Amino acid sequence: MKKIVLYLMTEKGLEVFKKAIEVNFAIIDFIVVGKDSNVEKDFSKEIIDLAKNTKVDFYLRGKEPTIKENNYVFAISWRWMINHPENKLVVFHDSLLPKYRGFAPLVNMLVNGETTIGVSAIFGASEYDRGDLIAQKSSNIQYPITITEAIDLNNKNFIELAKDLIQKIFDGEDLEGTPQDENEASYSIWRDNDDYEINWSKSSDEIKRLIDAVGYPYLGARTSDSKGTKIRIVEAEVVDDVDCELRHPGKVIFISEGLPVVICGKGLLRINQAYNIDSANESYLPMKTFRVKFM
Repeated sequence: MKKIVLYLMTEKGLEVFKKAIEVNFAIIDFIVVGKDSNVEKDFSKEIIDLAKNTKVDFYLRGKEPTIKENNYVFAISWRWMINHPENKLVVFHDSLLPKYRGFAPLVNMLVNGETTIGVSAIFGASEYDRGDLIAQKSSNIQYPITITEAIDLNNKNFIELAKDLIQKIFDGEDLEGTPQDENEASYSIWRDNDDYEINWSKSSDEIKRLIDAVGYPYLGARTSDSKGTKIRIVEAEVVDDVDCELRHPGKVIFISEGLPVVICGKGLLRINQAYNIDSANESYLPMKTFRVKFM
């Protein structure tokens, strides 16, 4: 019987491990557990405890045995190189490839206003995210949607896709891939600190999507006011536009119960929750000064 080896990290790795056990724990040859000291909870203990309880062989990263030639390898949230049999490494990517190859695909999809998100399973390749496509699972979304909501939805796609592939292997089927259509390929570029800055010349819909897409667990959208105060905007709402004889993006046009309504390149945006970044994240609201411009 063909088996799988699971390289596991994070809560997503734990959930995939559970699904593999649900199919049949006998499908698992062994698991490899990665640890991350940079996060408060890396789920390595939970993964190891589950392995002990189900009598699945487990190894810490770097101490695993050689993988048998017939076995498939599933990499879940894994960050390191894996020595694997040829054409047996299954990699999961948070987009519907060949679109959004690369970094932060889910964030960039939300910023762009995509109405479908999903996960792709591909075979490992020498160039990132260009391996043959095995299968995909997707969900339609509506805006507004926060990054937390989108992550939860896409994690379900991820876990169900992994379970489907594990079931196929357990049923004795080989996983097969098809080459990606290079004519349809696009790339999702890595994001840095500058990408959290709000450009008020964009439309209120675009700015609202950015605020929602880079909120927790990310750093949050940022702007500065005309006094130089650095602000993190956590929540905002698109409101009805008005006719401005001369449009000045970034200027406050109304204050409603201490909440500023800001002129955008197109449309208006009311800031409902914001914090002063340099003052221990104290609330920026309610606003007391009317003549303020964000930039």
